[in-house]
Amino acid sequence: MKKPKIFIACDTVNPKKLVEIIKLSKNNKLKICYKVGLEFFLSPNGRSLISKIKGKEIFLDLKLNDIPNTCSAAIKSLSDLKNITYLTVHINGGLDMLRAVKKATRKFNKRLKILGVTVLTSFSNLSIKKIGYTKSIKELVKKQASLAKLAQLDGIVCSGYEAKFLKKICKNMEIVSPGIRFLGDDNGDQKRVITPKEAFRNGATSIVMGRSITKGDIKSNIQRLIKSLN
Repeated sequence: MKKPKIFIACDTVNPKKLVEIIKLSKNNKLKICYKVGLEFFLSPNGRSLISKIKGKEIFLDLKLNDIPNTCSAAIKSLSDLKNITYLTVHINGGLDMLRAVKKATRKFNKRLKILGVTVLTSFSNLSIKKIGYTKSIKELVKKQASLAKLAQLDGIVCSGYEAKFLKKICKNMEIVSPGIRFLGDDNGDQKRVITPKEAFRNGATSIVMGRSITKGDIKSNIQRLIKSLN
């Protein structure tokens, strides 16, 4: 049976904390991978430290969102990080940008998989209206997913709620769901929160978990995750 794929969000600027997370999350019942974002990447020596993580799937969550030429150049500038498996871009950047990024990966890093970010899990229908969107989140992510497929991205990032109706649009693509919490956990700044089991049931091919795993006893939290998926 295929092991559930979990990206642990390493939201820290402390190299020792990153090493600790990797060390304490090892187990043989889950496929554990690691997500590093802007916080660590932009920290002193962050890029260098990321390059030294070996034997793990690394998800570099930079959420690129700029003109096509700039994003293509960014892919080129990351070409030395051969251990990076995934990189995120905002689908809002448009079809030309998404295609430019895919073209750049074929040229500079053929192993790199591009994930298109839909509506962030920190947004609600009310909050997206406040910045000018007239569509509901459901309508918007459907459109974004279709665009990601047209651009031949490797996958999308969406909440576990949207995974349920995007799996048909994104057939043969990866569906990565963040905003995952155990029942009873504090939602923090997340709005569209779902449990690990619900996300996989809805069609997510992998999930992203941060604070629910990295706060407190990491080993115990991993065991809690395994139990919650049974």
